[in-house]
Amino acid sequence: MMKRLMISTLSLVMVIFTGGCGNLNILNSAESKGKEEITLKIAWWGEQPRHDYTMEVIELFENKYPNIKVDSIYSNWDDYWKRLAPMAAGNKLPDIIQMDLLYLRPYSDNNLLEDLSPYIKQDVIKTDSISTGILSGGKIGKNLYGFPLGINAPAIIVDRPLLSSAVNRYPNPDWSWSDFEEIALQVHKEKQIYGTNGMKSPDVFFSYYLRTKGMNLYNKTGTGLGYEDDQLFIDYFEMQLRMLEKGAFPRADVTEQIKGIEDELIVNQLTPMQWVYSNQYFGFLEASNRKLELIPPPGPGQELGLTVKPSMLFSMSKSSKNKEAAALFINFFVNDIQANKVIRGERGVPISSNVVEKIEQELSENQRMVFDYVNNVKNSNSSVEKADPLGGIEVVKVLQDISEQILFKKVTPHEGAQIFRTEANKILSKKN
Repeated sequence: MMKRLMISTLSLVMVIFTGGCGNLNILNSAESKGKEEITLKIAWWGEQPRHDYTMEVIELFENKYPNIKVDSIYSNWDDYWKRLAPMAAGNKLPDIIQMDLLYLRPYSDNNLLEDLSPYIKQDVIKTDSISTGILSGGKIGKNLYGFPLGINAPAIIVDRPLLSSAVNRYPNPDWSWSDFEEIALQVHKEKQIYGTNGMKSPDVFFSYYLRTKGMNLYNKTGTGLGYEDDQLFIDYFEMQLRMLEKGAFPRADVTEQIKGIEDELIVNQLTPMQWVYSNQYFGFLEASNRKLELIPPPGPGQELGLTVKPSMLFSMSKSSKNKEAAALFINFFVNDIQANKVIRGERGVPISSNVVEKIEQELSENQRMVFDYVNNVKNSNSSVEKADPLGGIEVVKVLQDISEQILFKKVTPHEGAQIFRTEANKILSKKN
């Protein structure tokens, strides 16, 4: 899974912008064919399949609104945030920014994002078939700074033929962490490949592990860690170390060589299990060009650990000169049936029940499997993940660094737990 890097320059960005939405007058501005041409700039991250279909959606949008031209900026996860940082510092962000919950609060708190609520109230962005619970995933306080583009949930992609005789240990919806570790070790012993991928990003799957224990990575106020017992940290990383020492878990220097989906271990048949978010399944399926399955991570406690999350969001920059047109594009992307027949849930299961109803009959078996998986999670746990607290970017970076130090055996899991608690609480207490 794509790693997350800290934006050091973002903490220096303090932009004051006093302009409001004003009178939107949408039909007389963005939709009017007689008006001067408008150019929207839209930025997103992703692999090549996402780029390809997004360009198709842009073409559909431009056909519907011929006076609006869309310029695109896209790159992989790491490069994306590096490119956005100087734009943010110069108050020159694109009109629409694909946003992640990790970055939503820093960008909004630095007055870089526009509240989308007025566009919903004026029915420019239509939400009649979207639950308020899902929309809350993009809120900071009372303001909606990110519009969810879909929902997903933690999952494991499985290449079943690579499991060999270990296949008999699953499927079982009640499989445990011990089962997972045993399968990974058995696969390596029999096939001399890794039993699992590197379970990155550590904040994502360590957070899942904590939730299965009734805990969270952050406390409710965002001022510190959300768990008190460091044994949880120790147990999680000791499990990885045990697999690493027996060759079933990839070394950190191996995972560092993974720059794109084509390099992933499961794509190259070097592991049968890949920890992901559910929407990533489509990219892995296309890159692997063979049958893959999607299963829930181990437990017990899956009913607590599996929560839906806005897979990603669209945010509107405060500096945009074309906010009305940007709102139209967000509405089109989320609600247009033809556009979503092209997207097919790659950015997460559509949040509009109307869209799901209209496109589900055209879904392939694999696409329906992902939709069913996410819907089962949503029906079992109504919790929707919210934006990370201020300082979350730095905390994730610390966790990633400590995770690698543990895997390189520079520190023990016990030492890592103490370092992480000290550093994370220091960051969060200062920021919130």
